[in-house]
Amino acid sequence: MATTAAAAATTSTTAAATTEKKKPVFVKAESLKPGTHGHNLTVKVVDSKTVKATGGASRGGRSSASLNSRGPARLAECLVGDETGSILFTARNEQVDMMKPGATVILRNAKIDMFKGSMRLAVDKWGRVEVTEPADFDVNQENNLSLVEYELVNVEE
Repeated sequence: MATTAAAAATTSTTAAATTEKKKPVFVKAESLKPGTHGHNLTVKVVDSKTVKATGGASRGGRSSASLNSRGPARLAECLVGDETGSILFTARNEQVDMMKPGATVILRNAKIDMFKGSMRLAVDKWGRVEVTEPADFDVNQENNLSLVEYELVNVEE
């Protein structure tokens, strides 16, 4: 009986050793492209503007208050960036509190959303926003990636 418990313990430790996490690869703001995801960035918050708190009752009939006990969703558009460029970040709910102007944050598993033809950076439930110690770079606001307008073109084969 004791040998099977020891064998099971060894099997679980070898399984844990084989599933090592790989190190995150951090990218710069200028390398972001439409339709991409899985980005890790260290950025500074330049500006944060609260967009309206959306209730959800106006979007299709049923009030979301009965479905969502947390109340209305909060949204903020924040200009974030690094020394290579800047982009608008859409902060949702508790992310809004972290995105204070002047703060340095690490965005993990961020994705690019398209909104009215321009890029927006977002972190959904699969990603993470962490406040970190202040970085020593100035944000390049001249290269604002959210000001570039993209058009979806269908290519016929």
